[in-house]
Amino acid sequence: MTRSAVTIQITPNSLPSTPSWMGEVAAFAQVLEHTGILKTIQDQVRFARARFGQYDLIDFVVVLICYAVSGEPTLQAFYERLCPFAEAFMALFGRDRLPHRSTLSRFLAALDEATVEALRTLFLKDLLARTPFSSSGEMCDRTGRSWLVMDVDGTRATARQRALPHGETLPAPHRRFDGVCAPGYTGRKRGEVVRTRTVVVQAHTHQFWMISGVEI
Repeated sequence: MTRSAVTIQITPNSLPSTPSWMGEVAAFAQVLEHTGILKTIQDQVRFARARFGQYDLIDFVVVLICYAVSGEPTLQAFYERLCPFAEAFMALFGRDRLPHRSTLSRFLAALDEATVEALRTLFLKDLLARTPFSSSGEMCDRTGRSWLVMDVDGTRATARQRALPHGETLPAPHRRFDGVCAPGYTGRKRGEVVRTRTVVVQAHTHQFWMISGVEI
């Protein structure tokens, strides 16, 4: 038996590896396109605001959905892995520009309740219209009794708070983290406040049931 030759090539140029979750994102994009959800969002949900430039609502929606699919611990980590493949990523959804993190932050701060409700209603309608499975999934013990096993996991993270400017000519200062953060034990991590993100997953199917920020 002869051994096959092995060739090792070294180059000084950086070549980022494709994120492990990119395949799942591509499959998810095909589902959204096939079911018509992407087109429905673009046609029926409107949220116009200044300083968004050339971006539309659908650009921010697909970024947030894929951030949840990726499982990255923070939005910063998600963008660092995604940026080398930004053009190909947005092309999966028929778009051509990835919103910058700061633009996404401004979008989330300005998003009103009416737009959130419109998106929630659209996804709920699609969920109720399609029933690919006879049940939500279950486990059976030796007696034949069915069980739904849920995994509830809360992850803690610290947040840094910069000094806010004060002045008679300035509006009253406020922090966007006030609703989800509170003083707490930060351990060895740098930060002034802490927050948790609670994730509820169906244990035997690994389906997400809820992702929410919980005030400590």
